[in-house]
Amino acid sequence: VQLVESGGGLVQPGGSLRLSCAASGFTFPDYDMSWYRQSPGKERELVARIYVGGFRSYKEHASGRFVISRDNTENTVYLQMNSLKPEDTAEYYCHVQIWGANYWGQGTQVTVSS
Repeated sequence: VQLVESGGGLVQPGGSLRLSCAASGFTFPDYDMSWYRQSPGKERELVARIYVGGFRSYKEHASGRFVISRDNTENTVYLQMNSLKPEDTAEYYCHVQIWGANYWGQGTQVTVSS
C-alpha cells in the first residue's frame, strides 16, 4: 500500500488549496478514504472521509469550507480547501484502513499565513 500526497504549500488567509493523494497497492474503489491533519503539539485529527458509495463526512472545522472527492479511475482522493484560516496550518495526511491496519502517506504541509 502506498499513499502519496501533494498540493500543499503556503497560502494567504482566505485562499484555497487542492490536495491530492495518489493511492496504489490495493483496490482503491473498495475502500473508504480519509484526510487527517496534525499541527505541532497536537494530536492527529480527522478532517474528512469519503466512503465507497460516495457519501462524505466532515469534521466541524472543515464543514462548509472543504470538499473531499475521489476519482476511482485515477485511484486518487482530493481535498479542496477553501476560505483557509491560519488555524488550518498543519501537515495533512491521506489515510486508508485495510483489514484493521492503518496506512498513511508521508504528509503534505499546508501553511496559512499572511
